[in-house]
Amino acid sequence: MSVSEQPPADAGGASEAPPAEAAPASPEAPGAPEAGPGARPEAPAAPLDGPAAEIAAGYAFEGAALDLGALLWDGVCHPDAPIRIPLPVLNRHGLVAGATGTGKTKTLQLIAEQLSAHGVPVFLADIKGDVSGVSAPGQDGEKVRERAAQVGQEWRATGFPCEFYGLGGTGPGIPVRATVTSFGPVLLSKVLQLNQTQEQSLGLIFHYADAKGLELVDLKDLRAVVAFLVSDTGKAELKGIGGLSTVTAGVILRSITAFEQQGAGDFFGEPEFDTSDFLRTAADGRGVVSVLELPAVQDKPQLFSTFLMWMLADLFHDLPEVGDLEKPKLVFFFDEAHLLFGGASKAFLASITQTVRLIRSKGVGVFFVTQTPKDVPSDVLAQLGNRVQHALRAFTPDDAKALKATVRTFPNSPYDLEEVLTGLGTGEAVITVLSERGAPTPVAATRLRAPESLMGPVDAAALDAAVKGSALYGRYAVAVDRESAYEKLTAEQRAAEAAALEAAAAKEAEKAAKEAGKESAKGGARAPKPEPSLAEQVVGSGIFTSLARSIGTQLGREISRSIFGTARRGR
Repeated sequence: MSVSEQPPADAGGASEAPPAEAAPASPEAPGAPEAGPGARPEAPAAPLDGPAAEIAAGYAFEGAALDLGALLWDGVCHPDAPIRIPLPVLNRHGLVAGATGTGKTKTLQLIAEQLSAHGVPVFLADIKGDVSGVSAPGQDGEKVRERAAQVGQEWRATGFPCEFYGLGGTGPGIPVRATVTSFGPVLLSKVLQLNQTQEQSLGLIFHYADAKGLELVDLKDLRAVVAFLVSDTGKAELKGIGGLSTVTAGVILRSITAFEQQGAGDFFGEPEFDTSDFLRTAADGRGVVSVLELPAVQDKPQLFSTFLMWMLADLFHDLPEVGDLEKPKLVFFFDEAHLLFGGASKAFLASITQTVRLIRSKGVGVFFVTQTPKDVPSDVLAQLGNRVQHALRAFTPDDAKALKATVRTFPNSPYDLEEVLTGLGTGEAVITVLSERGAPTPVAATRLRAPESLMGPVDAAALDAAVKGSALYGRYAVAVDRESAYEKLTAEQRAAEAAALEAAAAKEAEKAAKEAGKESAKGGARAPKPEPSLAEQVVGSGIFTSLARSIGTQLGREISRSIFGTARRGR
């Protein structure tokens, strides 16, 4: 169930949560945008002429468009000059930037609401835990009404259909997992903080596992394959394609262990999340807003930023080419984008650039959200056609340098952009987008509309009910550990050990048999002589010798013959 009060979804639609228990009402809703810099009184808006009229004309679109706010010119807000963005160009990507506390999150919420209302699914990463309010109706208040009047907005408290997700089941949300194989060596190298050489070695490991049918489902599978390839048995497996050094394998194994100790092991496994579930609409035709709850992993920024990139890359691989559409299939907001690009390898940046460049033709728009445009590499920035720039600060020389660099990235403008960007209030921004014919619109300082959903988190109990009441919960909630590389290699190792033990036992038995044969041969050479006969014993005795010497008579001779067994001769 969505925490908005919407009709129940059918089996193919988004599940809906019970109404949220909103925070206690107050005359001024928490987080509501402020009414301009310094909240100074404004003179009534005069008719537009000159540059202001030209700017307003640049946003007079004929087709469906999102209303962002009203034009600010010479310190005055003009509600009759709406600043809009055409719905068909939202797959041309965009940037939402600005210093902390300038209203970036509320801008995301504002755009997400209107996309949902137009039937476009949305993905949002909730870093701080306050975006879940998009599912509940907003709170009326003095500041909200004041803002609505300033920009010509007919504000109405509205909640939108939502699904809530969590990485690997960490924190609230339907568990989102990926297999190690689908994550791939480039993304995994980023999250394990490997250098280029180690990244290439990890690529060889993935190649070997794929060729041998060793499924890399979770981290223990990857560890088992790495350990096997540096063992006495497996060393020769990679010799023909470069080999794997023991040192590099050791670094990879230590990185995996450290990664698991941070609790990241649960993010890899099955059932793997099907990113096509982000592309759903509710029963009433509105787009489902998928909110990835990330507060529980705030201390793992590289993990969640890389996981966001995996989601985007997975969509890219699965979706067919569709070209330009009347409205996007999905708009994906990539929050804290600077975390994704920090310390990234060339291969990683090349993959991101390619994904962003080509996913447009698959009907997906991507908005990067960060503090300054400098956080985004120029190759990626060049792909972004829509821009919402909140206030920047210039308290240090580095800030001043960044401000000048940001100003140079805008089209020519009648504004003094350095002055405007440092003087914008919360909920105000400088905007330029693509027109319906694909040309950049004039730069427009804008006072943004107020979101119609709750500007803050929903009640924890309502969030939990929404998660467990979802049709997707039963599909992804319980982890599955099937036979994969670890089990296969363990079984092979046990079989090899059993065979080795059997061979050793056979060898030992053969050795024992040979030793027994040798002992038998030696025993035959030393066998005791046969016992002498009685006659031989008598002849050999001392008595007989004495008698033989002393008796020479016939009697003696007869006795002698009789004793030796000879017959007496006849005469």
